[in-house]
Amino acid sequence: MKRRVALPVLQESHTAPKIRKSRTSRWRAAVLIAFHVAIAIHIAHWLVSGSTMTPVEPSEAMAFSKAGIVNAGLIFFAGAILLTTVFGRWFCGWACHLVALQDLCRWLLEKTGLRPRPLRSRLLRLVPYLAFIYMFLWPAAYRLWLGDSLAVRGSELATGAFWETFPGWVVGILTLLVCGFATVYFLGAKGFCTYACPYGAAFYVADKVAPLRVRVNENCEASGHCTAVCTSNVRVHEEVAKYGMVVDAGCMKCGDCVSVCPNDALSFGFGMPSLFAGGLQVASGADQGVAEGAAPGPELAKRSYPLTWGEEVVLGIAFLLAFAAFRGLYGDVPFLMSLGLAGVLAFLVLLAVRLATRRDLAFRHRTLKRAGRLLPAGRALAAAVGLIALFSAYNGWLKVEALAGRRAFDATASVRQKALQIAADPAPPTSEERAAALSAARHFGRVERWGLFRWRGLDSSLAWTSWLAGDLSGFRTASTRAIARHDSAYEMLLLTARDAAGRGDLGGLTLAGERAIALDPKRFEAYAGVGILLAKSGSPAGIAAASSFFERGTLHFPASPVLAYNWGIIHAIQGNPALAIERFRQVLIVEPGHREARENLAGMLAQSGRLEEAVVLYREAIASSPLDADLHVLLAQTLMAQGRDEAARQELEAALGIQPDHPQARGLVATLAKHD
Repeated sequence: MKRRVALPVLQESHTAPKIRKSRTSRWRAAVLIAFHVAIAIHIAHWLVSGSTMTPVEPSEAMAFSKAGIVNAGLIFFAGAILLTTVFGRWFCGWACHLVALQDLCRWLLEKTGLRPRPLRSRLLRLVPYLAFIYMFLWPAAYRLWLGDSLAVRGSELATGAFWETFPGWVVGILTLLVCGFATVYFLGAKGFCTYACPYGAAFYVADKVAPLRVRVNENCEASGHCTAVCTSNVRVHEEVAKYGMVVDAGCMKCGDCVSVCPNDALSFGFGMPSLFAGGLQVASGADQGVAEGAAPGPELAKRSYPLTWGEEVVLGIAFLLAFAAFRGLYGDVPFLMSLGLAGVLAFLVLLAVRLATRRDLAFRHRTLKRAGRLLPAGRALAAAVGLIALFSAYNGWLKVEALAGRRAFDATASVRQKALQIAADPAPPTSEERAAALSAARHFGRVERWGLFRWRGLDSSLAWTSWLAGDLSGFRTASTRAIARHDSAYEMLLLTARDAAGRGDLGGLTLAGERAIALDPKRFEAYAGVGILLAKSGSPAGIAAASSFFERGTLHFPASPVLAYNWGIIHAIQGNPALAIERFRQVLIVEPGHREARENLAGMLAQSGRLEEAVVLYREAIASSPLDADLHVLLAQTLMAQGRDEAARQELEAALGIQPDHPQARGLVATLAKHD
C-alpha cells in the first residue's frame, strides 16, 4: 500500500518555481464589480422612485421565519442554496459583497508584505451554524411552539423602506472594517466566512451534495501551487491527492487553483459528491511520485488543527463573552458585525494567553517575546488586550443595565398600549406598572449617564417612564429629543397630543396630530384620536380642525365606522343634517349594529322632517335595546310630531316603566294631557 503524505506548499521565492498568475482572478473581480454595480442601481432606483424591489439579501429571508412573508431576499437565498447543491459553493466566491471586501483587504495586506495566515479552530467553526440556527430556524421553531403555522402569509416584493433593515453609514462602515480588514488580518483570508457567516453555513452543507467539484487527473506532480494561491484556506494539494477532488466545502469555486496548475492537472468536473468521498482513496500521479521517490512522511490527515483543546476553550469563552458584550450595543451594533468582532477579540485573547505561557512568540513578522522576556511589541499587545478587556467589561455592564431596564419596561406594555388610544379616558397604571416604570427609569438613567454614545430607543423609553410616573415635564423633554431623533416618533406625537389636550392647548394638539400624519399617513390613530380630542374641546376652531382630521382619515380608511360616525357628529354640530345623515348611514352599512349611529341617524331624519324613516329607525333601536328609556322618549317625540299621540303615550308609559322618575318623559306626558 502506498503511503499518503502531506505534500509541500510552495511560496514564491527566488529558489521556488514561479507560480503563474491566475487567469480567473480578473474575471472574478469583474463579476464582483458588476454585482456591486447592480446593488448601486438597485439603491439608485429606490432613491429616485421612492419604491423598489425588496433587498436581494439573504438576511431578508428572516421575514419568512418570523412572519411567513415571502420577499426577494428569501427567493434569492433559496435559489442560491438550490444551485449550490448542483454547482457547489459558487455564490460566495462570485457574488458575495463580503467576500469581495475580504479579498480586497487580503490583496491590500499582501501589497504591504503581509500574507494573513488562517486560524484553524475546531470550536469556532461551529459559529456559522449556530448563527444560521438563530437567524432562520429558531424563529420558525418558536412560532411552532406557540401553535403558529409556517404557512405563507403574504409577499413583500416591493418596498418604500428599502434601508429600514440596514444600519446607518457609521455602523455600516465599522461593520465593513471589522468584517473585512480585522477578520482577514487576524483570522486569515475569508476569516469572516469561516468563523461568522450564517449564510456560508447553509452553502457549506449544500456543497456537500454538489456533483461539480475541482478534480484532478494523472498530470498532477504535486507542485503545491494550487494550495499556495487558494484564498479559501483549502489544502487543495492534499485533498486531490487523497480523494481525486476537493472535498472541503469551504472551496468557493473561484478557480484560481485550476488556473495556476503548471500541468493543467485540475479542472471543474461532475462526478461523485464529496459527501460520499469519505472512504475513497485514489492513486493519483501525485501519490505515485511520492511512493517512488519521496521520503517517508506522516499520514495524510483530513484537516490540520494546530490548536490544543485548552486553546480552543479559551477561544470559545472569549468569543461568547465578547459577543455578549457587543451584540446590540447602543442598539446599533448588528448581529453579523458582533460575530466578526467577537472572533477577532477571541483571537487577541488567545494571543495574550500565549504571550503569558510561552517563552517565545511572534506574530505577523513581529517578535513579541524572546527567551521569556517581553519585547516592546509584546508589552504593547498585553496593554492593548488589557484595555480591550476593560472596555468589553464596561460594555457588558451597560448591556446588563439596558436589558434590566428593558425587562422592567416590557412589564408596562399593557398600560402603554391603552395610553396610545388617546381619545379614550386615560388608564392609570397599576402600582405594579408604576413600580416597573420607576425601575426601568433607574436602569435607563444609568445607561444615559454612563454610555459613551446615545442608546437607540433610549429617549422614547425615558419619555414613557416619565409619562407613566406622572412626570410630564420629564416626558416633554425626553419626547422632544425622541421625536427629533425619529425614535418611536409616532407614539411620542400621540402622547404629545394627549398632553396638549389635557392642558387645553388646541394649537399644540393640532400640530402634534399634523406631524403624526405627515410622519405616517397610513396609520389610524392620529386621524381618529386627535380629531376626537379636538371635537371634545367644543370650540369652533376645534370643531373645524376635527372635521379636517376626520375627512382626511376617511380617505385612507373609508370603511372605518369610528371616523364616519364622528365626522357625522361634527356635521350635526355644524348644522349640516344631510351630510350627517350620509355619514351615519355609512356607519350602519359597515356596522349594522352600531347603536349610536342608528339613534343619531333617526334624530337627524326627524330634524329634517323625515319622520316616518325616523320612527322605523327608533323602533329598530328599541328592538335591540328595549330597556333604554331615552329611546322610548325619542320615539314618542317623533310620534307626537306626526300627530300620533296615542302611540306616543304608549312609548312614554314604557319609558316611565323603565325609569319612573324620567323628567323628560313626565314632561311629555303632561303635554299630552293638555292635548286631551
